Amino acid sequence: MLDFLPGFLKGIFSFLIYTLNTLVLCTVLFSVALLKLIVRVPWFKSVCDRILNFIVSCWISINSLSSDFFNSIKWDIRGLEKLKRREWYLVLSNHQSWADILVLQRIFNRKIPMLKFFLKQELIWVPVLGIAWWALDFPFMKRYSKQFLATHPHCQGQDLKRTKAACEKFMTIPVSIMNFVEGTRYTEEKHKKQKSQYKYLLNPRAGGIAFVLGAMEDCIHNIINVTIVYPEGADSFWGFISGRVRHIIVDIELVPVTRNITGDYFNDIAFRNYFCLWINELWRRKDHLIERIKNEKSIGKL
Repeated sequence: MLDFLPGFLKGIFSFLIYTLNTLVLCTVLFSVALLKLIVRVPWFKSVCDRILNFIVSCWISINSLSSDFFNSIKWDIRGLEKLKRREWYLVLSNHQSWADILVLQRIFNRKIPMLKFFLKQELIWVPVLGIAWWALDFPFMKRYSKQFLATHPHCQGQDLKRTKAACEKFMTIPVSIMNFVEGTRYTEEKHKKQKSQYKYLLNPRAGGIAFVLGAMEDCIHNIINVTIVYPEGADSFWGFISGRVRHIIVDIELVPVTRNITGDYFNDIAFRNYFCLWINELWRRKDHLIERIKNEKSIGKL
């Protein structure tokens, strides 16, 4: 372990390994994805999907080994033993840093099906990774502002159509659909601007997850409610790979999907109101949990 190295050196070496790992495995991934695109036989596409998922799992494992080699992080993971690899899940989490994605990939790798994110359409232009996400069937979403929709009404509902198409693909093989419900990373500035009703969280956005639950109610029987806490404070991606993050706590709660949280969110007003109350209550409990964990760590330092 090279945790004794200066932070900037650990960051440089870690980044080089991440980059090399990505370039090598993406070369293999693109080859399999090309075969999947050319051979339009259902069983062959299914085999390719499993190979693609295995490649991603190897990529995550190598990244995790690199992190362990350069950085000494105390991991406190709670509730992981309840999860299965052959189930469909909707994964909900609070969001504080780009490091959250590395944390989630690490703790869930080979424990549940591969995490798949709904991505902004602009991210398809990210070098190497954009094509990799496309090859892995990550759905790219284009969000329209209210002003744009007012002048281009024909674009109304396009994001829902894309979500529905993605959900149909997700039904063929177990996946874990990842959603940062707050829609953006937490900052004090955003918290004040939103006038958030929570102490440590931004207000949750209900529409996206309600649509996924409604579209995939026959597959998704459990929600994984994830709470990530950095006792010394969240840091950036660079801070994570250069060793500034020393302690990470992740609490995992399995929430059953019941009939009262699957419905027509966009056309049934009564259901929409109920679902908003439900997600706000889930977020209220998460906020209290974060406060309790932070208080435990503060007491432990006395």
